[in-house]
Amino acid sequence: MLVNILIGFSVMVVCLMVQLVLLIYALHYYFKHRFKANQTSILPYLGVISAVMLLLVFGNLGQIAVWAVLFMMLDEFDLFADAFYHSAVNFGSLGYGDIVMSKAHRLLGALEAINGVLMVGVTTAALMTPFKDAFQTAIKARREHVEE
Repeated sequence: MLVNILIGFSVMVVCLMVQLVLLIYALHYYFKHRFKANQTSILPYLGVISAVMLLLVFGNLGQIAVWAVLFMMLDEFDLFADAFYHSAVNFGSLGYGDIVMSKAHRLLGALEAINGVLMVGVTTAALMTPFKDAFQTAIKARREHVEE
């Protein structure tokens, strides 16, 4: 059990690094491109925010793949597709139970679920920065437009 916890925490750290790299890149992308949409409506910002969201989702998919590779290395699955599917179910905390790992490693599924909840929360929190900034910028532009 202790070995699984150590392995799981190690993979969680790798996943956090993956998410942080994409988070930094996504926010950099947003702040670099947001001025192109400087308007009184929130709609022009949606394309930039959508790109940020996609980058963050790719981060989550990358983390799912990291867990799937671990499951393959532990000989839990023969096919990467099965390992990825099982990993996605764990990461999203769905817990279908149609595919289960051996008793020797099933604790890793629970650890991945914890990791997934945390990383999806990080993704959600990170998306709030562009949303908040876009709304504030659009409201400010609208106020300036009305005052003119």
